[in-house]
Amino acid sequence: MRRTLLLLSAGVLALTGCSATVGPPEVTFFGDGHTVNAEPIVNCDALLKSCSENPDAAVTLKVRPGKPVQISVPSEIGDTPWLVNVQYANAKGELQPVKQQFFSPGDKLAYTATGAAADDQLVVVEVQQLGAAYAADQAGNPILDENGNPQLVARAFWSLQVQPG
Repeated sequence: MRRTLLLLSAGVLALTGCSATVGPPEVTFFGDGHTVNAEPIVNCDALLKSCSENPDAAVTLKVRPGKPVQISVPSEIGDTPWLVNVQYANAKGELQPVKQQFFSPGDKLAYTATGAAADDQLVVVEVQQLGAAYAADQAGNPILDENGNPQLVARAFWSLQVQPG
């Protein structure tokens, strides 16, 4: 009996000692033949009660003008509302308005970021995971979008800084 308990205890210790630590979800960016994984710069729980920050988590890729950046998110992000912000410059080097694409929970796990024209240069590609908290004005009233829905607040974000290739 004692030998069985010792073996069982050793087995439990071996299993717990080998379990992988789970960290924050990573986003994969692929552009111009290169891939980089990014950790979140800010990562909060769904209600934005507990947050961690990693200001050095932004990643970089060299991407030539006109080339897209493909984004892949894990289901931990894709199963929640999330969005992509794309900042790009036109052929003259002038920054253009940010393009934003929203995804409903479970809708997609990948997206291809591009500029508006074939020779636009991507500058920044950002992924935001939205939480259950709503944006509010100073009086505490929810801020509504153009459809009358409360605006969700970003609970985590990942950033790719594009270097012209």
